[in-house]
Amino acid sequence: MGVVDSAGDLVGRVGLPVLHLDEGLAEVGYWVLPEGRGRGVAGRALTAMTDWLFALGLHRVELMHSVRNEPSCRVAAKNGFELEGVRRSALLHPDGWHDMHLHARLAPA
Repeated sequence: MGVVDSAGDLVGRVGLPVLHLDEGLAEVGYWVLPEGRGRGVAGRALTAMTDWLFALGLHRVELMHSVRNEPSCRVAAKNGFELEGVRRSALLHPDGWHDMHLHARLAPA
């Protein structure tokens, strides 16, 4: 799903690389173009997606990001996604294998 700023310009994307309705689990992913960063668009998109998933009845939403991506870690934490650990050498990026932080948020009780 495209993420737009207040002017309607596309500045990023939020998506569901993993969705297991029967297990109550999803993984979300997001990215923001340089011109959209620092304006809270990733956080708003993440919150909207997570709220929608919990409204569907999911129990757990996960996200991963490279341990080198501190801004993404801040977005996850600000949106209630607790850091659960590190998946070592879990994703191949153009510059090589990256360790990935695993964050998760549980449905409100």
